[in-house]
Amino acid sequence: MTLSFVKPQDSGTTLEVSSNFRLRDILRTLPKEVFLKNRRKAWTSVVINVLLVCLGYASIAFSPWFLLPFAWIFTGTALTGFFVIGHDCGHRSFANRRWVNDLLGHAMMLPLIYPFHSWRLLHNHHHAHTNKMDEDNAWQPLKPEFYDSLNLLGQWVYQLVRGRFWWVGSIGHWALLHFNWNRFEGKKREQVRFSVLLVLGFAAIVFPTLIATTGIWGFVKFWLMPWMVYHFWMSTFTLVHHTYADIPFKPEAEWNEAMAQLAGSVHCDYPSWVEFLCHDINVHIPHHVSTAIPSYNLRLAHRSIKENWGEYVREYTFSWSLMKQITDECHLYDPEKCYESFGNHHAKEK
Repeated sequence: MTLSFVKPQDSGTTLEVSSNFRLRDILRTLPKEVFLKNRRKAWTSVVINVLLVCLGYASIAFSPWFLLPFAWIFTGTALTGFFVIGHDCGHRSFANRRWVNDLLGHAMMLPLIYPFHSWRLLHNHHHAHTNKMDEDNAWQPLKPEFYDSLNLLGQWVYQLVRGRFWWVGSIGHWALLHFNWNRFEGKKREQVRFSVLLVLGFAAIVFPTLIATTGIWGFVKFWLMPWMVYHFWMSTFTLVHHTYADIPFKPEAEWNEAMAQLAGSVHCDYPSWVEFLCHDINVHIPHHVSTAIPSYNLRLAHRSIKENWGEYVREYTFSWSLMKQITDECHLYDPEKCYESFGNHHAKEK
């Protein structure tokens, strides 16, 4: 049995692979050093990131009003770096000791009000079922029949987050999925409860203190606006990582793990300052091939994947035209064309 996939960046060509193609076939081609943890590199990234976030907050405090947007963008992007370090901790690729990963992961995600354990568990589910229809929990397109069953408000909200307001999509994901510990069982439920109560306790102390000392405007200036920039990057990274007009979501019977991680993941080049502040999270294909690869080894792993599996590799450059194409076309699930736009769907309904 073979599986067919559209060749990246060449919509007229398809690639066929055996259904027996496995991730281990890709892993065997990677150099061993990409899996090695480097304590100096890991902790240096933490120290630099903390200093940059402090610099960002100082710039917010002392900037005149007309420079505040630049200070917010810088600080929010640096806070995204906090999340990426927590992301490595969640995958246990930051440190060898689990308690170190858990402690640092919670510390990095606290300012973002993100419960570490619930994110870790849900994100691992995304990795286990990447681009598998009805299972993946990251930007899975709605099926047309489900979309039609929504009321007008539900359809309008979905149109917003799949359209020009994609940048608020991760806020809904954060709010709706990460604070309900009852969706987990056993030890996982206790871990999630701890993380949720920790961030709620943090917010209950920090937010009133911030408002009492700086006023409502201080809350908006020092926390809300950088947090919104962080969610802009979260939404953008996660949408672009697995979304393009010819990247399929497959039903379980047709899904192949290796092809989903290799050809269903996207490498996107961003401005170098964004990549630096966000610890190369944009180098995404090797991360999906193996979550054990630390962020500082992703570029080496990507070069190896390009050398050995280049025909499957998708590489794009972040731009308005890229986001416009994704938000204009990639709306509803279509088993044959991958995606159907809202316009085409509503035209058929008339």
